[in-house]
Amino acid sequence: MKRRRESGNMVAGRNALVRAMKTLLAALCFYALGLFNCITYTIRRQYRNLHVIESECRNRYSSNTCHTLTSNSLFLSTIVSRVHKFSVLKSSIISLGQLRKHQVIRYEYVPLSPLSAHRLSVVKRKILVLDLDETLIHSHHDGIIRPMVKPGTPPDFVLRVNIDRHPVRFFVHCRPHVDYFLSMVSQWFDLVIFTASMEIYGSSVADKLDNGKGILQRRYFRQHCTMDYGGYTKDLSAVHADLSSIFILDNSPSAYRKFPQNAIPIRSWFSDPTDTCLLALLPFLDALRFTSDVRSILSRNQQLQQVW
Repeated sequence: MKRRRESGNMVAGRNALVRAMKTLLAALCFYALGLFNCITYTIRRQYRNLHVIESECRNRYSSNTCHTLTSNSLFLSTIVSRVHKFSVLKSSIISLGQLRKHQVIRYEYVPLSPLSAHRLSVVKRKILVLDLDETLIHSHHDGIIRPMVKPGTPPDFVLRVNIDRHPVRFFVHCRPHVDYFLSMVSQWFDLVIFTASMEIYGSSVADKLDNGKGILQRRYFRQHCTMDYGGYTKDLSAVHADLSSIFILDNSPSAYRKFPQNAIPIRSWFSDPTDTCLLALLPFLDALRFTSDVRSILSRNQQLQQVW
């Protein structure tokens, strides 16, 4: 009798274990199916957005650009039809992100009317001072253990410089649309680079951004800054004595602490490929060049920019 009881208990234990394993397997299958449906829905939604981009492209841009987007749409339609394959699914997500990052965006530049051209001729040409790190670019070097950029993201370029006789590699990522931004504002203003970084690094970054165009000739570095409250402050009066025609674009309010009426703040950038802050500034900058004193406009945001 005792053996029969033990045998019965073992059978009951096995049955309970089998039922538990079946329940766990069913739960895992249900979870995997839900995850698969979510990913599939996301890709199909992005695929539908491509048709919107394509139709807008046909209305606004050249046939060559439309052909590029159409080719990408056909490629993505093939991916969606084979979404059950994990390897293809992974590559489709990457392709969607890259397409969104590089979609064509342009600022509609309208030729000046005679009245606007006359107004522009009677005011001084302004000077736009540009910061580098976290404003136009973001970089990290070999010694950074936890970079802000997602691991595996390729840099736009790599700089090799010697600091204190030690070779250091900087992996530089450019803010989205920075090249187009510089090409536009260089037509409206005289550009000046003013960075709190060391000259050996900042000069190399400026050379890359300039790319032989000659639009970033004037440059100021850490040695031109002043220490204030434990940070570097940029003296705009050292760049240009007439403060009515100079302003700075910088992500750090402490950098323009003494010149809040001559500053345009911008959100710090590290790695977001969908960032459009530089593009969003173009209409405002286009209008700012017509004013006789930039402080009459920029001082309206002074309270928002003040650092306590």
